[in-house]
Amino acid sequence: MQGPGIFLAQFVRDEPPFNTFSGICRWAVELGYRGVQVPVWAQHFIDIEEAAESAAYCDDWREKLSLYGLTLTELNASLAGQTLAMHPAYETAFQPFYPAGLDDRGRVAWATDQLQKTIRAAARLGVTCVPVMSGGFAWHLAYPWPQRPAGLIDEAFCELARRWRPILDLGEELGVSLAFELHPGSDLFDGHTFERFLVAVNEHPAAGLNYDPSHLLLQQLDYLEFIRLYGPLIRGFHVKDAEFRPDGRGGVYGGYQPWSGRPGRFRSPGDGQVDFKRVFTLLTEAGYRGWAVIEWECAVKDPLQGAREGADFIKRHLIDATAVAFDDFSAGKGDVATNRKILGLE
Repeated sequence: MQGPGIFLAQFVRDEPPFNTFSGICRWAVELGYRGVQVPVWAQHFIDIEEAAESAAYCDDWREKLSLYGLTLTELNASLAGQTLAMHPAYETAFQPFYPAGLDDRGRVAWATDQLQKTIRAAARLGVTCVPVMSGGFAWHLAYPWPQRPAGLIDEAFCELARRWRPILDLGEELGVSLAFELHPGSDLFDGHTFERFLVAVNEHPAAGLNYDPSHLLLQQLDYLEFIRLYGPLIRGFHVKDAEFRPDGRGGVYGGYQPWSGRPGRFRSPGDGQVDFKRVFTLLTEAGYRGWAVIEWECAVKDPLQGAREGADFIKRHLIDATAVAFDDFSAGKGDVATNRKILGLE
């Protein structure tokens, strides 16, 4: 596994060093990070339009990044993914995610274009994973009351698959995976919904997962067993912690409380309940060799402290996968005759 990396989205500010790409890269290096995950909606960090079309632009951009001692881990296109499939109830709340004045058809066209440009840019920049969120139509139907009409969820996933399929096809063509982060608010939020989507897209080879244990823990899902179930499909990894402390007033749904007052809330890595020793072990055993990228979100700790601590946290958990067995020194000769003799057989 590679690391430590940091997702820059939560650190974009109007003041130095966070208001320029060069400034934020120098800051990340000074903290000990080796890679950065770049949000494509931060247009002052990367011109995704030009990156999708110009090999020269990508060469120059990558060279500048290497001068800071950094590697691009992934291009993150979560906001375009959220926009691709949107129930009308979210149109106003999500408006900052997309250009104003677009109806649903316009939003789909814009989001498809952005996602396909991100895939082309990723291929030119030499990365093979684009983390996304799926968007969706049925999140408000997650709790089955009133009773859902027959076929309603099937129709939602049919339309979701229809919108994602041309994007997945381009990803397959260019060797780039779309890594879906299972996220409440999207129609892909747990194993059941991800499997349903895979069926709808005919097990598309470009459909993978961005593993984020925090969202799974807050749903009270077994985030460790999840790795055992879906390890081969995990293409990206957000190191993000969370805690769930229900009481007599609130539980999983949170009671419309602010993040700081919810029973389930995000924490800086190491401050929550995620067992990261087991997470890193299971991912290593599953063959994951991508980046470990901190996505800092915490309701308590200052982001700069979280970022300072995050690089060392990841370094302490990285595992160099062994190529030998610990007891190879005692290995004996292996042949049929010797084995039969050990078993007491003629």
